[in-house]
Order: sequence, then structure tokens, then C-alpha cells
Amino acid sequence: MVPADYIDANPLDLLEQVADGRNWAFDRCHEQELNLALVGEWRDYQISLNWRDDFCGLHMASALDMRVPPEKRLAVRDLLGLINEQLWSGHFDMWSDDGTILFRDTLLLCGGAAATPEQCEALLHLAMEACDRYYPAFNFVIWAGRSPEEAIAAAMFETVGSA
Repeated sequence: MVPADYIDANPLDLLEQVADGRNWAFDRCHEQELNLALVGEWRDYQISLNWRDDFCGLHMASALDMRVPPEKRLAVRDLLGLINEQLWSGHFDMWSDDGTILFRDTLLLCGGAAATPEQCEALLHLAMEACDRYYPAFNFVIWAGRSPEEAIAAAMFETVGSA
């Protein structure tokens, strides 16, 4: 595991060690980029992490592997607003050119701050939690023809107990 006193200017080095310790599939394709493959509830998530020295920022993005057809984009934009209101950290976006939906978040480490393994894992955990929770809502709107309000209500429904 990663030592408690680990400090490095590039948190991708730390994330690579965390991924290795957790047996997560990863690829360090560039000094400033790390790609992870994590298993979620609905699908496997490909997470791209990028470090920017000039901003001291670690950017994380995970595309949901779905494209929104042009005729559904207005409804999905409304759903994005409803979902993003619920999120404590990060946000969902839709690329205007091809309708790709992705979740994004950033960890800023300005002023000499160093990332910790706990911060890195929290960033990834919150992303996977959001993707798992709202993935079905996007499918409700795109493929089932439901309204954004119906989709967010279904996503927010909490099951208590077991049958």
C-alpha cells in the first residue's frame, strides 16, 4: 500500500500506486494521463485522469458509453439539470457534437497541497456512485421515452429492506 507520508507533485503517480494496490486495471499512457477500468453496478467504467501542472488540478472524466440522438438532446439537457442539482461533487455533461454523456470532477491542489490516497479514492468513489445511480435515468429518457422528471424520480427512489 501507499505510505502515509507520500507526497508528490503529480498525483497520477499516487493514483497509479493506489490502482496497483487495489488490482484495478490501468494504463499510464502519458506522464500527465492515467486511465482506469473500474467495475460498476450497471457497466464497467473507463475513467480518464489528467494532471495539469499549471492549475495544480487533477481532472477526472468518465464517459457513460452512450450517445444521445439529436431528437432526445433537449430532454437529456433537462435531465442533466435535474441530476446536477442533486450532486454534491462533480457534474454530468453532454458533448454537443456527438451527444456523449460523461461525468466530470476536479481535485484542485493549489498552494503546495498534495493529494492523499483517501482523496483520490473519494474522487473515484463519488464518480462511480453518481454514474451507477443516474445511468438508468439516462436510459429512461433516451430509450424508454420517459420525461426527465419521471427519470429523476426513479433514480432518487430508495429501496428499503429486502423481499
